[in-house]
Amino acid sequence: MSARDDLFAAAATRILITDGAFGTEIQNWKLSEADYMGDLALAKDAKGNNDILALTKPSVPDTITRAYLDAGSDIVSTNTFSANRISQADYAAEHLVREINVASAQIARKAADEYAARDGRKRFVAGAIGPTNKTLSLSPDVNDPGYREITFDYLKGVYREQVDALIEGGVDFILIETVFDTLNAKAGIMAVLDAQEALGREIPIMVSMTLTDLSGRNLSGHTVEAFWHAVRHAKPVTIGLNCSFGASQLRPHVKVLSALADTLIMVYPNAGLPNDLGEYDELPEQTAALVHEWADAGQVNILGGCCGSTPAHIAAMAKAVARLEPRRLPGVAVATRLAGLEPMTLAA
Repeated sequence: MSARDDLFAAAATRILITDGAFGTEIQNWKLSEADYMGDLALAKDAKGNNDILALTKPSVPDTITRAYLDAGSDIVSTNTFSANRISQADYAAEHLVREINVASAQIARKAADEYAARDGRKRFVAGAIGPTNKTLSLSPDVNDPGYREITFDYLKGVYREQVDALIEGGVDFILIETVFDTLNAKAGIMAVLDAQEALGREIPIMVSMTLTDLSGRNLSGHTVEAFWHAVRHAKPVTIGLNCSFGASQLRPHVKVLSALADTLIMVYPNAGLPNDLGEYDELPEQTAALVHEWADAGQVNILGGCCGSTPAHIAAMAKAVARLEPRRLPGVAVATRLAGLEPMTLAA
């Protein structure tokens, strides 16, 4: 069976669990500039470049990944949110993009396979691709609304470099996450489709949108409904929401997306809203109780956490939904999605 088949088969029997935050977990390590730089000799400081730790201090992402697996994660993500040449330029590390992505994917793959070998339960690896700090839909210059810093084809090439390296490192899926600009996401999708054609095999895609206001729109102005219709052609194995707000604020938007999408719903909210110091105070039991409501209503297939979430949050979620039925896909049989076929109609 393919990774798509395996994921849908597992999701048909129970609510799956993905992992939690990397960034806030890495902050807890209180790493120094020397920790980040390692033996590299970059022209700029490396501190804060969490992705580069796959090369300079791999024990950090490895330990965090294994903590999430211990907490019950079925899916672990690579620590590669900013491992693209646009974001790495801030650290003069553009030339390390391939190495970072391959190494990070191998770290997650090794851990996932070791845990699967222990108990026979398959663990999946999602290659995480963040949005970069550039937008294709909006001008960074208020005096020139038509100006764009980058082109669609350039961004597609940036993503393609990362996709190729993540696949080389052994990921099961490409996770295009924290999508604030729908056109950026389309560039990422096109990069995956191009890589898929070059390889001659499917590269399953996960897509996750982030909302910028409580009305349920992203920065480029798309509602969750509009976003789904904009990316549905790619037949993502999951569609969902991450980051943005806490679970409480995401409740109505999860409900809307769940009723609409004919694929798996994956939601991983922040651990509440940050306090005045930018820290997250929501306790694991609080987050778990909130996502339990979605699960109990049959609205989700995969749950996890974003900013501020910890292995304790993931463990609490796993416990909270362990006995609940997974969401059933509206208007389409699971077998149809397993085959990668497009349904003719959606349920009313």
